[in-house]
Amino acid sequence: MSGDPIDLVSEPEEMREGDSLQEPLSEVEQLRLELEAAKNRTLRALADLENYRVRINRQMEEEKKYANIDIMRDLLPVWDNIGRALEAVSATRNLDSLVEGVQMVYTLFLEVLEKYHCEKIEALLQPFDPNVHASVAQIPSVEHHPVNTVIEEIQTGFRLFDRVVRPSQVVLANGSAPE
Repeated sequence: MSGDPIDLVSEPEEMREGDSLQEPLSEVEQLRLELEAAKNRTLRALADLENYRVRINRQMEEEKKYANIDIMRDLLPVWDNIGRALEAVSATRNLDSLVEGVQMVYTLFLEVLEKYHCEKIEALLQPFDPNVHASVAQIPSVEHHPVNTVIEEIQTGFRLFDRVVRPSQVVLANGSAPE
């Protein structure tokens, strides 16, 4: 061994037999390729997800923008009938026809509200409920209503399904009027 030249260029014999040095390099290269492919798939998936998020946000904005189109379509006949009532009064100067026309428009308007589940809040002679009523005054009751009973409705309140759209503005009894 001392007289043999050292071969630094050739592979050791145990490596040459199975070419096992070539295999680890090939395996490492294969793993690098797989990692690069996984990175590319991840980047594409993230880009697809971002595109989906942007598309969904755009669709949601458009849905919100046009969410009331059905109610607007149903309210347009109310507007038409108000115009017709005004034209009829201008032409005939007949107040009875104006009252009749306004009553028809009022009925049509209530039908549209009902169609969309918007209903009046009953207030008159009801106990005060701060969830649906807004008290604007308290006065003594001539008819001896219990305290905090609604004795006058200043403005009608409305509820959409179970949510208050606008509370009723009410006047409450604060006891009996002095005699």
